[in-house]
Amino acid sequence: MVPDEAKRTTMNLLLAGSVGLPVVAMAIPFFSFFVPVKAAGTGAGLVAKDALGNDVKKSEWLAKHQPGDHSLVQGLKGDATYLIVTSAGDVEKYGLNAVCTHLGCVVPWNAVEKKFICPCHGSQYNAEGFKVRGPAPLSLALAHVDVVEDLVSLTPWTETDFRDGGKPWWS
Repeated sequence: MVPDEAKRTTMNLLLAGSVGLPVVAMAIPFFSFFVPVKAAGTGAGLVAKDALGNDVKKSEWLAKHQPGDHSLVQGLKGDATYLIVTSAGDVEKYGLNAVCTHLGCVVPWNAVEKKFICPCHGSQYNAEGFKVRGPAPLSLALAHVDVVEDLVSLTPWTETDFRDGGKPWWS
């Protein structure tokens, strides 16, 4: 005895459904892993974090850091970023990514020479992060610094680089 075509179609649909439903349920999270996550609140920027992971507040930062100070905060993409206090005692409108463009070392601020000097291969950058001596091929990356309700936030720098008038290489 051979089942009729309606029964066969019903059984095929039940089989496809019982196999297809779990496959789709597993495939959605698998493929969503490869879709980049949009950062929440990107319009206001990413709040800078201090060495202890606390949000940087402008009032507290300026109370602890003197004019001319270049201190590190956690910036965009988790990179070390210099937050600069101007000679007028305010936070500079830009931050400098502290990663050397040669081999990725963190470049310390040399207060005596008033420039950044890479300990790995001697690259030097002026106080604005502009490359003055190689072997680093490029200047330090910039980030916008904004203060919103006393919190210091960083946003990507996409405009022309004010130091050399060129297009930002880091965007």
